[in-house]
Amino acid sequence: MRSSSIDQTAAAIRPATEADLPRITALLTASDLPTVGVSEALSRFFVAESKDEIVGVVGLESCCDRYALLRSTAVHDDWRGRGLGRKLVERAIAEAEAHGVEALYLLTTTAESYFPSFGFVRVPREDVPSEVKATEEFQSACPASAAVMTLALTDTPA
Repeated sequence: MRSSSIDQTAAAIRPATEADLPRITALLTASDLPTVGVSEALSRFFVAESKDEIVGVVGLESCCDRYALLRSTAVHDDWRGRGLGRKLVERAIAEAEAHGVEALYLLTTTAESYFPSFGFVRVPREDVPSEVKATEEFQSACPASAAVMTLALTDTPA
């Protein structure tokens, strides 16, 4: 993606479609994020699009009725620092709340200081519910050194 081809004035956030998958995968790969499981969870992904370019992505991966993984949060280099990542994460959180998810979990090796601004807190791996631990992202896609964080979406403790 050439930076000169991207209109930096507006990006619309919308649900991802099958046609977006190659561009989502390219953005995640460029951001050094895992792509395993993306196609299976695509129906719960959102993209930020500007002039037919995918400039941001975020996804939810359901672990069960109670929990979901917030995953694949990436913003094209030219769009960083403009609040687009925040809008994407807020959209994913709202989607999880609308579907009655009790808690979101995430794994990160680079953004541990970013997610507390949304209310995420670091938790020990051993405190993560077995349904979340069973995901491929938790089992193999992210390194064991990744920080695990959670956000309670209901008053019920996760």
